[in-house]
Amino acid sequence: MTKNDSIANGKGQGASTRSVHGGAERDKGFHSMTTPIVQTATYTFDNTAKVIEFLDKKVYGGELDREEYARYGNPSVWSLERRIADLEGADDAVVYPSGMSAVTSLFLTVLGPGTHIVMTDDCYRRTRQFCETTLKKFGIDTSIVPMGDCEALEAAIVPRKTRFIFTETPTNPYLRVADLSRLAELGKRHRALTLLDTTFATPVNLRPLEFGIDFVLHSATKYFGGHNDVLAGVIAGGAGRIKALKDARGILGNVIDPHQAFLVERGLKTLAVRVRHQNESALRVARFLENHAKIERVYYPGLESHPDHDIASAQMSGFGGVVSFEVAGDIKSTSDFIDRLRIPYIAPSLGGTESLIEQPAYFSYYDLSSEERLAIGIKDNLVRFALGIEDADDIIADLDESLSQVPANGGARQV
Repeated sequence: MTKNDSIANGKGQGASTRSVHGGAERDKGFHSMTTPIVQTATYTFDNTAKVIEFLDKKVYGGELDREEYARYGNPSVWSLERRIADLEGADDAVVYPSGMSAVTSLFLTVLGPGTHIVMTDDCYRRTRQFCETTLKKFGIDTSIVPMGDCEALEAAIVPRKTRFIFTETPTNPYLRVADLSRLAELGKRHRALTLLDTTFATPVNLRPLEFGIDFVLHSATKYFGGHNDVLAGVIAGGAGRIKALKDARGILGNVIDPHQAFLVERGLKTLAVRVRHQNESALRVARFLENHAKIERVYYPGLESHPDHDIASAQMSGFGGVVSFEVAGDIKSTSDFIDRLRIPYIAPSLGGTESLIEQPAYFSYYDLSSEERLAIGIKDNLVRFALGIEDADDIIADLDESLSQVPANGGARQV
């Protein structure tokens, strides 16, 4: 084994080393520092003998180092998948053109008529909609249970029908944290697969497979890409299960473009550096907000006041770069507070170099009335702040200045 191979495939290394070198196959004849963008739709063969050699491996089993058509594979994509698998401590990973494409492909591949999913109520809204509407058309049922209620989760499991137990950690927008060891034990005892979306955590802060979780899901658009300039999704897990997903991807056709893969792989190299900075900044911001007179409540698992602080502290090495909080005011005074801020952009998403801020009542739940939003736990004065890599002192000063202009009476507070 060469020195370069040892670095690229080292075990027990830190997150920064793995982010830069993990899963990389150096050189491969390109003599390029970065993985080339192999921009092709089809691949050529030197002669018919090479075609037969390739097909023998593909049909009868063998290690493939090439493909025939880009829907089945691409070297730029393979490189990204190897890196993510290394970061997660997984056998393999499969990437998709978006996070939603990743989760929908998994469910469509594994589930069949008469099967059942149990998921928690704090999961991403579009994922819930897919499960409760699209999957229902195929005879697949979904049960929604309160986040953090393991008894309700177990009670919702239907023997011989429940195929997946699905949740997020931390969740959006209240940053709840699941007990992963207990979740994995429930799945194994009831012969249900466990799927965890850890987009908000990243493998820098949490590696769910080490707790016995079967699949890990990420919107790679967020922290993996890290620059708000690319859409991608990924699922990591055991070799056999990921191979089945890759085979299905060749049928479904939801392949990622090689340039997208290149951008995500570039982002991964600075993942650990960015996430650690965002962890530190978010904790400082959360503590500042918790002690501010114009803030009613802060949701951040790094705070002792968070309901899942103890679980998060035991499982995670950092608490992430997203802080949610409630301004002491109504929907208008909350939006005015956001409009006065100078550093964060008003936008959805998270995990990039720029700080982003949003009012969920508008961005994610605008189609619902205030009463309907409140019924599902979304208050009009709720704010989600996704920190970038700006200096924490500057962010806090910006927040403080805008909060100083929130009316003392807070407007018509929503309870």
